[in-house]
Amino acid sequence: MLFSIVEFHYLCKKLERIALSKEIIQLLKKDITVELRQKAALNGILLYVVSTVFVAYLIFSSLEELSTWVALLWIVLLFASTNASINSFRKEAGREFFYYYTLAQPQAIILSKMLFNALLQLIVAGLTLVLFIVLLGNPIENMSLFYVVIFLGSLGISTVLSLSSAIASKTNNNATLTAILSFPIMLPTLLTAIKASMLCGLGFSWDECQVYVVTLGLLNVVVIVLSYILFPYLWRS
Repeated sequence: MLFSIVEFHYLCKKLERIALSKEIIQLLKKDITVELRQKAALNGILLYVVSTVFVAYLIFSSLEELSTWVALLWIVLLFASTNASINSFRKEAGREFFYYYTLAQPQAIILSKMLFNALLQLIVAGLTLVLFIVLLGNPIENMSLFYVVIFLGSLGISTVLSLSSAIASKTNNNATLTAILSFPIMLPTLLTAIKASMLCGLGFSWDECQVYVVTLGLLNVVVIVLSYILFPYLWRS
């Protein structure tokens, strides 16, 4: 009898995970479809990235100093990510809120938003890095590890902004509150990513950069887990 109860409980949990995965996929497809139709956010972000890097090229022509190159790269990525994620829950905070409330689990909503913002941020990060290398040169010596740092840093910034946007969606001043809430939470990720980028630029191997890369990964996990746990309470309020 006890085995049957445990087995039934395990089956229910498995079905819940399957349903959650399907909801995440459907919501992610919806966000991608809407963005491909409107292209407002993506076009604005790409215009910002291209114009910023081009202005830097007109000023510097080429950047041989590693610290300036890394600082400018992360500044561009930070503001591009902010523009991409700051209004993530603008529609869900309006009349569509009640529809989403009955349609999907809150965990599926926050995870799908994080996935969408992460995909958008990775596209922007890839374009930014290519423009930097083509127009401003490439002072990074350990590029393979630098790609990992860019990936983890971009993912961390986008997930923090997604959570902050979800919290700010309950107020009337979504954009301003998102920026205020996200910056102190984002600061550890940003500082760790900059430090790891500097080490990659100097040619340090995995052994020297391991602490910073692992820290970036753990920071991402913490933000995602906290969002998964806390967002349902926020969604019901």
